[in-house]
Amino acid sequence: MTIVKCLVWDLDNTLWRGTLAEGDDVEVPEGIRRVITELDARGVLQSIASKNDHDVAWARLEQVGLAEYFVLPRIGWGPKSVSVKEIAEELNFAESTIAFVDDQPTERAEVAFHLPEVRCYPAEQAADLVALPEFTPPVVTEDSSRRRRMYQAGFRRDAERETFTGPDEDFLRTLDLRMTVVRATERELARAAELTLRTSQMNATGVPYDDADLRGLVDDPDHEVLVVTMSDRFGPHGAVGIVLLHRTPALWHLKLLATSCRVVAFGAGSTLLNWIVDRAARAGVHLAADFKPTARNRMMDIAYRFAGFDDEPCACLTALGPAAADGVLRLHLLPEPRPVSPVVTLDAVDLAAVEVHHG
Repeated sequence: MTIVKCLVWDLDNTLWRGTLAEGDDVEVPEGIRRVITELDARGVLQSIASKNDHDVAWARLEQVGLAEYFVLPRIGWGPKSVSVKEIAEELNFAESTIAFVDDQPTERAEVAFHLPEVRCYPAEQAADLVALPEFTPPVVTEDSSRRRRMYQAGFRRDAERETFTGPDEDFLRTLDLRMTVVRATERELARAAELTLRTSQMNATGVPYDDADLRGLVDDPDHEVLVVTMSDRFGPHGAVGIVLLHRTPALWHLKLLATSCRVVAFGAGSTLLNWIVDRAARAGVHLAADFKPTARNRMMDIAYRFAGFDDEPCACLTALGPAAADGVLRLHLLPEPRPVSPVVTLDAVDLAAVEVHHG
């Protein structure tokens, strides 16, 4: 079951009762208000695709105290399929993770025809959406509850970037980007599991790890389960990456590297890879990395190749156990020391601080 990442609302006779353009004194039912706040707490983003006058409709949303809950609203007179597609593209979400709710069968049909992967729901079902499994993430973390606010900060960051006149690297330097890499503790396990489920474009294998899987790896002294967070002057990005690393005396095996698409532009993936390569070089070991091509992780493939990984055979790879899933490739790198990032300040655990067990 693919979890919905963003629910797109119609307004008239869906989010509120009545039709705004006809002069109705529209009101939001308490049941709908509870759905909006509950989905927000679960980390499900929400947006709007409505045929209305933008300024009038947005003013009404502000009056009823709900405007803050919606990102990238599309309020105008164009086809709703176009609005929904634009929302998905700007969020960088797969259409299969988008849902749409509308009272008009013709509007749902128009969206379904042009965007067949988007799930469409009638307005009479809106109050019950929170009970559906696709709107119920397996874990709800600290980052889930503030996901919408992190995206809104990201939009402000993007707006400032558009007005910046210098090179991208100079702009990134103005952000005071900071990355922290910590070993997962009880508190981070749920966030780590969520990252393996939610990330797709910068996920090296697409193999999900649930809380029990990760707990087993945390308890294994030869494995590292690392959680990556980022922040800048606009605020926290939250947990943005996970690294699963198996260490042996001669070979470090990168079983999973996944980072959020929200921080691709800040070089989070390359920063992490450069750090791991540098640490491995200093430890005098080879590096192996699992990679499984999917329809959406081409950028991860490019990141590995750019970091120097290739699929040339090496005797060290024979020591690896079976792959976590069918179709997983084993990439290899003989690492050399390298700088981590010119724009990100990194505070990371010392991978040499834990003894690697033999046998």
